[in-house]
Amino acid sequence: MGVLPTYKPMACFLRSRHMILALPLIWIAFTYPATASDLNLSLKEAIEIALSQEGSTEVQIAEETIREVQARSQQSRAELLPHLEASIGYQNQTRNLEALGLQPSPLFRPPTLVGPFTTFDARANLTQTIFHLGSIRRFQASKIGVRVAETEKENIEERTAAQVARFYLEALRNRARLDAARANLKLATALADLAENQREAGMGTGIEVTRAQVQVSNEQQRVLGAEQQYRQSLLRLLKLIGIRLDTNLTLTENLTNTPVQVADMQEALAIALRSRSDLQAHQKREEQADLDYRAARADRIPSLSGFAGYGTIGSGIDNAIPTWNLGVSLELPVFDGGRVDARRAEALSRLRREGIEGQDLRHQIELEIRLAFAGLNLAREQITVAEEGLQLAQQELEQARRRYQAGITSSIEVTDAQTRLERARENQIAALFNYNLERINLGEAMGTIRSMIQ
Repeated sequence: MGVLPTYKPMACFLRSRHMILALPLIWIAFTYPATASDLNLSLKEAIEIALSQEGSTEVQIAEETIREVQARSQQSRAELLPHLEASIGYQNQTRNLEALGLQPSPLFRPPTLVGPFTTFDARANLTQTIFHLGSIRRFQASKIGVRVAETEKENIEERTAAQVARFYLEALRNRARLDAARANLKLATALADLAENQREAGMGTGIEVTRAQVQVSNEQQRVLGAEQQYRQSLLRLLKLIGIRLDTNLTLTENLTNTPVQVADMQEALAIALRSRSDLQAHQKREEQADLDYRAARADRIPSLSGFAGYGTIGSGIDNAIPTWNLGVSLELPVFDGGRVDARRAEALSRLRREGIEGQDLRHQIELEIRLAFAGLNLAREQITVAEEGLQLAQQELEQARRRYQAGITSSIEVTDAQTRLERARENQIAALFNYNLERINLGEAMGTIRSMIQ
């Protein structure tokens, strides 16, 4: 889908030392110019593109967040692994012994200046944490943090899928409005022709022809407005799923009354508590906060570490001799200015906050499901009423048209019937849009938006 750039400073570029490598790219750029492509897209395909590696920006950022958290987890693990350092030093130096505190006495008068002399030291030092409970807990918390990031990525994918579905649905609604506007324009044109025929037959007046022509002009304006809204909705959809904006996009689906595969609200709530990735991520954050709190408490426990060093030292490389050191150290925190206590209080507060937010999230999930079910029930009723109203409006228009052709009534009755038909068409589009929007809301509330869309 990418387009190669156009190389404007061609003369300077050809003189560069990379000319041979760049010539194939130049040939491709001029041989295959950038052209807009055609794409037929279903809702499922739109979601798949948005969730791909080069799709939605939020999904790409979530993937990078996982890598970032994994790197932090590796940093936490490093505190428990051996640390090996190697060094090689060679120096030539002089020393002022008086400055070091060595003063002359009646029995011995050392020289003030010693040197120059050389020192060569090559050494490797190994340290290993044997036991540090706080570091162990922090490493365990970091591993849970990785799972939190992975689950949050799933939540972002669910939200992105729902957003794509809404943008796709908005585009379908605008296309339906455009089709309705074109149908209204076609009807208005036919009625204008009828008014002209009636006037020529002596059964109509000039005002009726003018009235019909005004209606045609109004419908033309509505078609232009509907075309603009439809193009804008397609551009927003292309931007969201990460496709070039000059793509000629064609939507392969229509607004339909698709039934919901959930029996009742209790079943939907049970599915949500199992499937909602944001709830699962929050449960893992609670577990991570608990481990962080336990790690802060463990900082009061003594830690044990071992160390070893081996190398050679002397006045030069030729006369260096091996030396080594080996031991263990026990560290017991005594007083650190209250840092450990403050860290423990911070971790405890975070743990309590996560518990409060978790309870609120469960209530929010229940609220979203209840609202979605209420919206679905209302939208079903709206669809039924809108379909009945559309049938009645079509019948009314046909009757008014026949009466006008027979010279029984004026064109005002036909215009009024035409207006009510336009309103009925808009009501049907709005009812179908609201129903499908509530389906998306319910799927998002249950955490099954991707499996719901086939």
